[in-house]
Amino acid sequence: MTKLTKSGLNPDNFITTIEGKPVALYVLTNDNGVEACITNYGGRIVSLMVPDREGKLTDVELGHDSIANYLADDGNFGALIGRYGNRIGFGKFTIDGVEYTLPINNNGHCLHGGLIGYDKKVWDAKQDGNRLELTLVDPDGTEGFPGTLNVKVVYTLTEDNAIDIEYSATTDKPTIVNLTNHSYFNLNGDLASSIHNHVLMVDADRITPADETLITDGSFMDVDGTPFDFRIPKPIGQDINADDEQLKNGNGYDHSFALNHPGDISTVALRVMSPVTGIVMEVFTTEPAAQMYTGNFLDENLKGKFGVGYPARSAVAFETQHYPNTPNCPEYPSCELRPGETYFTRTIYRFGTDS
Repeated sequence: MTKLTKSGLNPDNFITTIEGKPVALYVLTNDNGVEACITNYGGRIVSLMVPDREGKLTDVELGHDSIANYLADDGNFGALIGRYGNRIGFGKFTIDGVEYTLPINNNGHCLHGGLIGYDKKVWDAKQDGNRLELTLVDPDGTEGFPGTLNVKVVYTLTEDNAIDIEYSATTDKPTIVNLTNHSYFNLNGDLASSIHNHVLMVDADRITPADETLITDGSFMDVDGTPFDFRIPKPIGQDINADDEQLKNGNGYDHSFALNHPGDISTVALRVMSPVTGIVMEVFTTEPAAQMYTGNFLDENLKGKFGVGYPARSAVAFETQHYPNTPNCPEYPSCELRPGETYFTRTIYRFGTDS
């Protein structure tokens, strides 16, 4: 009989072949008993078992319990996102005077790499203990992006209870790259519960405002005096239904926070805590921004692991990345990658408790 994971997953439900490539579930553990389950279909974190304030291991990651259910769901649960995370306005961008056209899949824009992004690719996988290396060759012209991109993502489960993610890539033509992970977190010990009670701190003085189609234009907005001010910790739900144009545009929070210490992996970019379990997640990143998405369009009719429905706002995502629509906004740091250069970025999601 196949041994179940600590989160109750049956690894047999992840063994299959997609487009001639093998798919499986990879289980990482550390000496503290923390467990991360990852599938090479989409590079998805399927479950993440971390201790609560009583020491009880608790799953904090929304997802599915089989590859069949991931294939039936067009969502991004736990997935690697590329070639460009977030939105590119009207699916167009220009490099060296050449305009490129991408698929339109979200309110007139290209979202998360187009119709078939990295979340729907089978990555080559190699596990070494608590380290999982995923590689992918993304051919020139895929989804309209120029250049063959050689991508490597390394997940490491550390002994201080963190998921450490390193992304790197090279190209043979000038292109754009913005890789991230789209984990949906709920720290309450009940993945169907509201995350309105999660207490959040974000070290950001500004966001990039978005219009009603959630596209940005290169501008910034100060968070001072707005529902977007999380510099002093407060519950996510405290102002989420405020009479605010930006919140109405996103049906809640779906915005990029401009971090105050871009590039500094040693500084806590954000910290979120559940008062129910005491579980704390701190995020560190080399990226300039974090897209906060409060699961505004989740639907309880969509059944996740073990038949549990995930209603709206039952999770929060923090996608560390460059700003949305950067290729069309020269005001933002460039996301261009050229031959001879190596794209590299790192994000750490570290878990603890409020003691």
